[in-house]
Amino acid sequence: MGMIGGGQGAFIGGVHRMAAALDGQIELVCGAFSSNPEKSKASGEELFLPAERVYGSFAEMIKKEKNLPEGERMDFVSIVTPNHVHYAPAKMALENGFHVVCDKPLCFSMEEAHDLVRIVQETGQIFALTHNYTGYPMVKQARVMVKNGDLGTIRKVVVEYPQGWLSTKLEDSDQKQAAWRTDPKRSGKAGAMGDIGTHAENLAEYITGLNIKEICADLTAFVDGRLLDDDGNVLLRFENGAKGILHASQISAGEENNLNIRVYGTKGGLHWFQMEPNSLYVKWLDKPQQILRTGVGELYPESLAHARIPAGHPEGYLEAFANIYRNFAYCVQARLKGEAPDPLYQDFPTVEDGLRGMEFIEKVVASSESEEKWTKF
Repeated sequence: MGMIGGGQGAFIGGVHRMAAALDGQIELVCGAFSSNPEKSKASGEELFLPAERVYGSFAEMIKKEKNLPEGERMDFVSIVTPNHVHYAPAKMALENGFHVVCDKPLCFSMEEAHDLVRIVQETGQIFALTHNYTGYPMVKQARVMVKNGDLGTIRKVVVEYPQGWLSTKLEDSDQKQAAWRTDPKRSGKAGAMGDIGTHAENLAEYITGLNIKEICADLTAFVDGRLLDDDGNVLLRFENGAKGILHASQISAGEENNLNIRVYGTKGGLHWFQMEPNSLYVKWLDKPQQILRTGVGELYPESLAHARIPAGHPEGYLEAFANIYRNFAYCVQARLKGEAPDPLYQDFPTVEDGLRGMEFIEKVVASSESEEKWTKF
């Protein structure tokens, strides 16, 4: 793996490195960790990389790595930069024969999103987007339960992602994460909806297997002087006629990362909390509630394949993140060997999921600004 971004002072780069290393399938061999060459060099030293494999720019890294012998050069790049620096390195890596893992959202604009989908299709490279919450074993259990009809026909979906960390104008301090996430020049059209609302949208579509077809949105910037939304409420209409509610907020004071989802069908419903990820609550019309636990009992193979340790030992955010990297690694390894990957491990968000996320941002903003409200998705 080569990494673009994620240098000193970054949060998500360290998360990606830990997740990629967890299963021993991926080794970090090079990086362009900052747009500042000196900072990139210092970051590489901290990660014990040889100086000649630490680069001053992503363009330099991709060009020089391509010229290294097969088996020595990187096999893929991990892009962990702010949103406005996703497209260019992803495009260059794909066009030079490298697979890509990219943080979400996919990129900065719809034009860039459509172009990346085209490039992935034309090059045939493997592309993973780190909607990491899909990596939890009980999320995968929920997805298969819905797919197999255990809950009957889906009628209602309620998904929410409240945080409280931007309840004040934190971007006016030296807080790097707040600064770029609230800056339309770096984040894009949306604030909270682009940062965490896309996670909620992705989780709803991933578990239900249903696409959102229409939305009605109301976005607000509650903090005076903030340029992008910090709170949003969205009504959803799904392709099968199901209805839903999505809210994402970064001014819900006291909340941490309380992503959770409820899905209701004609036979029963389920409820999953990101802050208690090892439990899946299943409610039935005609029998008592069940609490399914990671690694316990007769779970579906798709769930069991993504649990690592004996039941009762918490598996959380990093492990879910690592499942995306592990599955991606298995698919790259199969490609290098000329083999077909195991379908159990082909389950990770793709560039098409990234396009859905970008469309969600575009339509949510349009709906919020519209007097007619309901907007086709």
